[in-house]
Amino acid sequence: MFIKNYISEIVQAIKSLLKGMKMTGYYFTHHKEIITEQYPDNRNTLQLAERFRGEVIMPHDENNEHACTGCTACELACPNGTIKIITKHDITPEGKKKKAIDAFIYHLELCTMCNLCIEACPTDAIKMSNAFEHSVYNRRDLTKILNQPNSKIREGIE
Repeated sequence: MFIKNYISEIVQAIKSLLKGMKMTGYYFTHHKEIITEQYPDNRNTLQLAERFRGEVIMPHDENNEHACTGCTACELACPNGTIKIITKHDITPEGKKKKAIDAFIYHLELCTMCNLCIEACPTDAIKMSNAFEHSVYNRRDLTKILNQPNSKIREGIE
């Protein structure tokens, strides 16, 4: 009984191997059929899926304004501490204190691209980009400050 099962498993393994080799041989002999992307030769024509997650970005408009209120919902939603928001208090023209972000620090090297921070943001201030080439020689280059210098919150966002 043991020998019969052992030989049966070997026969099944050989069938599986031959099936894979048949498929490989077919693609080897049919060169017109392209089945792989030739990266990096196709950078200009490369089409990534819209749902692809490359890194977190904070879009700014032409007036250097963003939608981040500094609520830290994204920081709390992040499972491994990728995001750190440093806030400050600005004085409004009416003389009231208003919370604003001083620095939105994003550690790309820690990010798992889980999208939880994007889902947690109540103002849609951050989103995922399609950037995927993140090779650097120094790991510190993967720590980014997402808010641009002298940027401020867009009017009408609370």
